[in-house]
Amino acid sequence: MFLCHVIRAKMAAPIGRRKRKWVRGGAARSLRPPLPLLPPFTPLSPPLPTMLLLPLSALLLLLLLLLLLEFPPRSPPSSNPAFQEFQRRFHLGFLPALAADWLQGPHLFQVFRSRGFLQTQIAALYSLGFASNLVFGLFSHFFVDRLGRRRSCVLFSVLCSLSCLLLLSRDFPALAAGRLLGGVGTSLLFTSFESWYVHEHLERHDFPQEWIPDTFSRVALWNGVVAVAAGAVAELLVLGGGPVTPFVAAVPFLAFSGIFAVKNWDENYGKHRSCPKACGEGLRGLRDPPGALLGVVQALVEGVILIFIFLWTPVLEPLGIPLGIAFSGFMAASAVGSSLFRQGVVGGLQLQPLHLLTGSVALLGVSLLLLALPVPPPGAFLVFLLLEFSCGIYFPAMGFLRRRLEHGGAAGGSRWLRGGAQGVFGGAALAALVALGATGGVLAVARGDPRLRVGGEEGEGGVDTGM
Repeated sequence: MFLCHVIRAKMAAPIGRRKRKWVRGGAARSLRPPLPLLPPFTPLSPPLPTMLLLPLSALLLLLLLLLLLEFPPRSPPSSNPAFQEFQRRFHLGFLPALAADWLQGPHLFQVFRSRGFLQTQIAALYSLGFASNLVFGLFSHFFVDRLGRRRSCVLFSVLCSLSCLLLLSRDFPALAAGRLLGGVGTSLLFTSFESWYVHEHLERHDFPQEWIPDTFSRVALWNGVVAVAAGAVAELLVLGGGPVTPFVAAVPFLAFSGIFAVKNWDENYGKHRSCPKACGEGLRGLRDPPGALLGVVQALVEGVILIFIFLWTPVLEPLGIPLGIAFSGFMAASAVGSSLFRQGVVGGLQLQPLHLLTGSVALLGVSLLLLALPVPPPGAFLVFLLLEFSCGIYFPAMGFLRRRLEHGGAAGGSRWLRGGAQGVFGGAALAALVALGATGGVLAVARGDPRLRVGGEEGEGGVDTGM
């Protein structure tokens, strides 16, 4: 109350007693300039609604385009009820495994960062997964043929379940072990299931070989749908329970896949060959010029893709884009690319897979050049979509060409080249990230050191150009 009386007294004081500043023209102004209502705003990135609407709009447009490309649905090559039942059993075992794999895609980087690790340590964890995948992939076919393809599918479920559960730990060694197991499991995912199906299709059921592409084209279509849905589901799970929740949610899918395979699939084996002989066949495949060059292409392209897998999260997350929705957009763009590949090869255009492979690699190069330019924040996301679209064309084209060269052993040669170049790319990326971490350490330790400043004690004000 006392304060209110003071304010009223001051307001009621004669005008002559108030502080004035007389300027030319007789206008009176306060000695203090008026404060602005709001501080000036300098936008560093687009507002949050824009960065939320952008991926949602892109996702909806891509899904609409995919629906137009895939409508009407393709009819099966045969009305044979035994073949349709066999397809159904394969899909029920394989698609849950793919769903579990896709649930782990959007938020792995977030999990490691929530544990308090530096970016260099996160890069090391990623590299462990990549390295175990490529090293085991060199002899995965030999391992699967000897162990049994159904057992290998079950082993995939066990290893990936352990990998997901180890992410609940905060210890670096436990997380590293999880990445090693996850890399081996991913290699089994893309080796054992396909090998089991092809053997059962041809050897046990004696179905025509021409029916095999229909099964895998349907798998590719449903895989795209599952991947898009997995990104959205993972985003919802993260909002409700944190970044590790999608990995826990993947375990029931893995368990279902393994149990279903045990109860409904028969065991089959491949040719009994020694490991040195199998690896030697792969090396002899390098003598075939098309196979060797195809291996070089695969090594370089997939090495770049591994770097993209590591870098897309730290690029998009500061912009406020939901990672799960962005991941769904990536998968939708990839599915559109795969659908266009199928339309171009078996449709009226009658394009050759090798030509489409060349176009996809060129498109990948354009997207990487665009990322090297100073594009605005929304542009980075759109370029990532373009990159994933090129991957959607690349992978089915490369898979087709590799299967055609398998009989001559050239595919094994491409696996050797792929492993070597991926190691080079992974090592280069890791070295760059280690250098970045060391630079950050110098900044933290030597802050304020005059020797490291321009015009310091020994620099005489000049800058060493290194010439």
